[in-house]
Amino acid sequence: MNQIQKDGQTRERRFFNSRWKLVAYDLFICLVVEILFLLVYKGTPDNLGSMDVLLHMVIVTASIFGMRAVWKVYNQVWRYGGIQSYIRLLVADGCAAILYSVLQKVLPIHGISLLRSLSINCMCLLICLAIRMVYRYAYKCCRKDSVLGRILGPLIRVFAGENIRLGAGEQNNKIRVAIVGAGRVGVALAEELTNSATSSYVPKCFIDTNEEKVGRQIYNVPIIDEKDVTIETLDHFGVQEIIFALPRLGADEKRALYERYKAFGRKVKIYDYPVMEQVGEGKRHLREFDIEELLFRKPIEVADEKTGAFYRGKVVLITGGGGSIGSELCRQIAKMQPRRLVILDVYENGAYDVQQELKIAYGDALDLRVEILSVCNREALEQIFATYRPDVVLHAAAHKHVPLMEHNCCEAIENNVFGTLNTVELSEKYGVGRFMMVSTDKAVNPTNVMGATKRMCEMIVQSHSRTSTTTTFSATRFGNVLGSAGSVIPLFRRQIMNGGPITVTDKRIIRYFMTIPEASQLVLQSGAMAKNGELFVLDMGRPVKILDLAENMVRLSGYEPYRDIDIIETGLRPGEKLYEELLVKTEELGKTENRLIFIERDEPIGPEALAEKLAILRAAVSGEDNARAKAALHEVVPTFHRPEEVNRTAQRSEEMKIAEAGVPAGV
Repeated sequence: MNQIQKDGQTRERRFFNSRWKLVAYDLFICLVVEILFLLVYKGTPDNLGSMDVLLHMVIVTASIFGMRAVWKVYNQVWRYGGIQSYIRLLVADGCAAILYSVLQKVLPIHGISLLRSLSINCMCLLICLAIRMVYRYAYKCCRKDSVLGRILGPLIRVFAGENIRLGAGEQNNKIRVAIVGAGRVGVALAEELTNSATSSYVPKCFIDTNEEKVGRQIYNVPIIDEKDVTIETLDHFGVQEIIFALPRLGADEKRALYERYKAFGRKVKIYDYPVMEQVGEGKRHLREFDIEELLFRKPIEVADEKTGAFYRGKVVLITGGGGSIGSELCRQIAKMQPRRLVILDVYENGAYDVQQELKIAYGDALDLRVEILSVCNREALEQIFATYRPDVVLHAAAHKHVPLMEHNCCEAIENNVFGTLNTVELSEKYGVGRFMMVSTDKAVNPTNVMGATKRMCEMIVQSHSRTSTTTTFSATRFGNVLGSAGSVIPLFRRQIMNGGPITVTDKRIIRYFMTIPEASQLVLQSGAMAKNGELFVLDMGRPVKILDLAENMVRLSGYEPYRDIDIIETGLRPGEKLYEELLVKTEELGKTENRLIFIERDEPIGPEALAEKLAILRAAVSGEDNARAKAALHEVVPTFHRPEEVNRTAQRSEEMKIAEAGVPAGV
């Protein structure tokens, strides 16, 4: 027998065991009620005869079951039946009562009074409702390892032909959870977990702050006060995991709750309740915390309409369009209906991937072109500008891996500095309206080659903003991007998958983080609002300690840090500093339309000074001598310091703060 036949037989058995048994029970109830009432009425002034009683039984039964068939009452799964199911049954039997009354008048039978005909219908309805409510309650109770559950379990076996009583062994196999939030979403989750035969979870308690709810029960699950939650309390209920069912929880509140419950040593999850506007968006239900959520800050707010209007109908060229940031820029721009989108990248794989993605998403509605070349190739790059005549250039092409660039200084200068110079000069030459460069927090007081080259790029952009009559130049600076190529997140994930250990270079390191969409939207909005020469920076909130990030990722993976997955220090990498900065001059900030985006006021260098710096770098890289090239970078970027100097200063500053706070060093 093949699988299809087996599945068909299984469905037939289920159908028989549930739906037809329910019809048989209802029919039996109706017949008993009709016989009792009609026999009583037989001796009343209605003076029904035996044939009249039989005819009334046939009419009543036909009316009730005919209307229930019309209203599809028996298509309901009554073990999960809600108010809608009961209303459907009420409406069906109400229509049956009307139909019964009409048939009495139309057909040649001895009728009875309206009150008595209604009494028959109402009694049938009430008993049917009662047995469904008892069944639904019994179904829930029999899934619990309790005296009541064992008593009511046989009712399910008799009524529905199912043996679903959950024994103690099976109960212990389920994950016991506490639900934070006894509101609409939390109750929906509890109901889903309680009613689902396949659920891996069983709710043991609610946690809430509402005094009117504390001390009461929902689905036999007690509600406890959040103030009373301790490790001992969770142990008492046998709680293994904690689920947040608070969809409107703010970033600060979420952070406070997460930190509190994380300290209890329980795994923390989120329940996403699928509201109407989220249907079709792939919104998950019960899930882990996303690592992005552990930033615990409000996401950047982008004025979509104004930003979208700026890019609409324009030819947009994106260099490095196949990279992490560049590809997201392509996705965002594609939504804004540009006249043409040109993706430029030296690596064909990334460019191909985003090309295919956009083709599938937009088809012929998007004029998409892909060009494979390096921004260092001046002649080929000029051909691109001459062919497409872009209105906007988003320059994201760069080498960005800090340790690799320390040992490949000449290549970093060639690609980052002179590649940017080529793009800037050609933008001016071909009348590009806006030029926006993607920069980094590592350009602020840089301690590595990558950061120093990006700072030099910022100087190039700002210098040309002073002299250009055709192009508006600006740069956008942000911190580390979660999930981007080369970031710590993919590295930590791989290490956890391999069983550890997780490696951090120094447990004192802190970094600013943002998501890829946030970074891309920041670039786009900054480019739209640029006047000329701005260095845009983002208020990224609290910096994140890398050690905390590693520990959280271990917990999110279901392990305990240092017990299941170890975290070890490997020492600072070449060019790495303990603390990143976002601004050069923190006291000189300009506000923008977006309260999270600011402008650093930095005086651009003149064309002569820029030319002199570029000549020094060009001479240094001509000999392919990395040591000479790094020395040249120190000469042309005055803020470029050795990492040990910056780290020593930063460490002294931290020790002073600790001392002022009265905390012993090392704590």
